Amino acid sequence: MKYLTLVRHAKSSWKAVDLPDFERPLNKRGKRDLPALCERLIAFGAQPDRLLFSPATRTRLTAERIIERLSIPLEHCQECPDCYEACTTALLEQIQIQPDSISHLMLVGHNPGLQDLGSFLLGDTVPHFPTSAVLQLQLDIDHWSDCAPQTGRCLRLDYPGLHAN
Repeated sequence: MKYLTLVRHAKSSWKAVDLPDFERPLNKRGKRDLPALCERLIAFGAQPDRLLFSPATRTRLTAERIIERLSIPLEHCQECPDCYEACTTALLEQIQIQPDSISHLMLVGHNPGLQDLGSFLLGDTVPHFPTSAVLQLQLDIDHWSDCAPQTGRCLRLDYPGLHAN
């Protein structure tokens, strides 16, 4: 059994229209949602053996806060350029090359790739995956290389809108 936690970055800013997509920072709401995202991950027991993250500014900032708050050793964290604007196939390739000594992998990235990957692994549509969303999956596999369609079972789908007053 393997565990995969997919985390979409916190809300990014579109304020500087001339700023390349890769460099967009977090906006006010993203910065506000980030502590709650980390607290939810702690409450869910989402303590990964490895964390992969896209190097885009908004995703790196989200990952840095998760790493800090969950006290994930830096040697267990890896920037993954192939995760930026990645499709299901590219994300799946990153998962399938992980060593089997890892039981729980966390991937911090972007949509639509993460939502599509979740749907692919579940064999069912992930209905909503907004910024700061978390999808925890239990994978019925012993080897990451066996990660394939319908090997996942949803343990939890969570996002800020579920906790709005």
